[in-house]
Amino acid sequence: MCGAVYLAQRKTVAGLERVIPLMTGLVSLGLIGFALSRHQWLSLSLLFVIGFGLMVQMASSNTILQTIADDDKRGRVMSFYVMCVMGTTPIGSLLSGAIAERLGTPQTLLIGGGCCLAGALLFIRKLPAIREIMRPIYIEKGIISEMALGLQTAAQWPRPPAG
Repeated sequence: MCGAVYLAQRKTVAGLERVIPLMTGLVSLGLIGFALSRHQWLSLSLLFVIGFGLMVQMASSNTILQTIADDDKRGRVMSFYVMCVMGTTPIGSLLSGAIAERLGTPQTLLIGGGCCLAGALLFIRKLPAIREIMRPIYIEKGIISEMALGLQTAAQWPRPPAG
């Protein structure tokens, strides 16, 4: 619920792509902390953090995909998205169960948290290329205006010498 409130207060989808790796990192740290926790109150607090991060990350990804997809292709894009999420979840659950059976649940959660953190870092590394692809779509849809983009670019240019 808190994740939904956080996303609802946002005025635009612009910048939402930066939220995805932040929330994935939050989930990662929450999973690692949960794996190491031996106190119920701490574990419950970390489960709240994990749930918040997961909901915001999933909703942000979904929002961006629906925003950048062409209207006539949105259904196809969303079917692939759902197939990827729902189709890979049983495989991940099976793998997690096998690892937990051999190593134990805390170690499995540590591995899962580490994998999520690696995914977040990889996403951050790819973020400039992703934003470059999204920029023209955002301009076309009026999410960011060309005027604001031009002013931002002009502000970065060095000023001519005086005189």
